[in-house]
Amino acid sequence: MTRRAGIKDVAKEAGVSLGTVSNVLNRPGIVAPSTRARVEAAIDRLDFVPSESARQLRGRHSRLMAVLVLDLANPFFVALAQGAEQAAREADLGVMVCDSAQSPAEEARYLALFGEQRVRGALLTPADETGRTVAALRRQGLPFVLVDQGAGQADVCSVSVDDVAGGHLAMRHLIETGHRSIAYVSGPGRLQQIKDRRAGALKAMSEAGLPATALYEVPCDQLTVAAGRDAGSRLLGLAQRPTAVFCANDLLALGILQALYEAGLRVPDDMALVGYDDIEFAASAAVPLTSVRQPAGSMGEQAARLLIAETAPQSTLHRHEHVVLRPELVVRRSTVGA
Repeated sequence: MTRRAGIKDVAKEAGVSLGTVSNVLNRPGIVAPSTRARVEAAIDRLDFVPSESARQLRGRHSRLMAVLVLDLANPFFVALAQGAEQAAREADLGVMVCDSAQSPAEEARYLALFGEQRVRGALLTPADETGRTVAALRRQGLPFVLVDQGAGQADVCSVSVDDVAGGHLAMRHLIETGHRSIAYVSGPGRLQQIKDRRAGALKAMSEAGLPATALYEVPCDQLTVAAGRDAGSRLLGLAQRPTAVFCANDLLALGILQALYEAGLRVPDDMALVGYDDIEFAASAAVPLTSVRQPAGSMGEQAARLLIAETAPQSTLHRHEHVVLRPELVVRRSTVGA
C-alpha cells in the first residue's frame, strides 16, 4: 500500500517549517501569500490529505466503510447500499453512504472527504470514466472495490453484472415478440454500463439479421424519470415511431410510460417497453414493466465482503476477485400485454 504523504513531507517539499504548513492548513490568513502559494503547490504535488482523525486511527483499523454511488434517487443504488450495510453490520462496521449525482467533480470531493476521515475503504461506482477516480484512490492508498462495473485490472476487486448479456436479453425478447423497429433510450454515454447494454442490444440485432442502423438511439444526460419523460416526448414527435423501446434503466422506462400514457398510447399495443434493473416500482407501475433484473443487494453485500477481507489484519494473503453476476429478464405486461 502506498504511504500517504504527511505534514513533514509537505514542509520538506515546500522548504518551510512544520508550523508554517500547519498555519496554511488552519490559519492561512496569517501566512504571506507567496509562502502560502508554495505550500499549497507542495500539497497538490504530494496529494497530501489533512486528517483530523489520523491520531485516533493510528495503530488500528477504521470501523467506517464508505459507499459512493451514482444516484441515491435510484432505488437500484439504495438496494445496493443496503446490501453493503448488511455485510458491514455483520462485521461490526459502520457505513457512510454518499451520492455523486453522476458528477465527476462531486465524486472527487467525496474522495477527498474519505481521505480526511481515514475510512477503512470504499465501495465505488465511478462517475468519472477517465480513470482519474481510481488513480486518486491509489495515490491515497485507500483500499476500494468497484461495484456495478468490472475492474479491468488485476489488482482491483470488483462486483458487476454482465451488462452485455443484459442488453442482449432485452433486445432478443423484443425481437422474439415481433418487433423490428426498436429504440434504445440511453443514459450518459461516458458510463460503461450504458455502453455495454447497447453493445448487447446490437449483438442480438445482428444475430437476428438486423443492421445496426435499425436501432434508433435517444440519448439522455441523466438516468431519471424526468429524462425518460423528455425522451418519450421526442419519440412521440417522430414521423415514424418505433414499435418498441429498450431503456438503459427502469427510471427512464417509467418516464416514457408516463409520456405515452398522457398521449393516449397503449402499452404494449402501440409501443412495447423494456427497462433495466427491475427496481421495486417496475412491478407496480400502471403497466407492469418488463425489466432486466440486477441483484443489487447481492452486489453490495459481496462487494462489502471483498473490502472487509482486503482490509483485514491478514490482508497480505488477500487475492483480488472479479465477481460477474448474471442478469435475468423478468417479463411483464409492458411487452406481452394482459
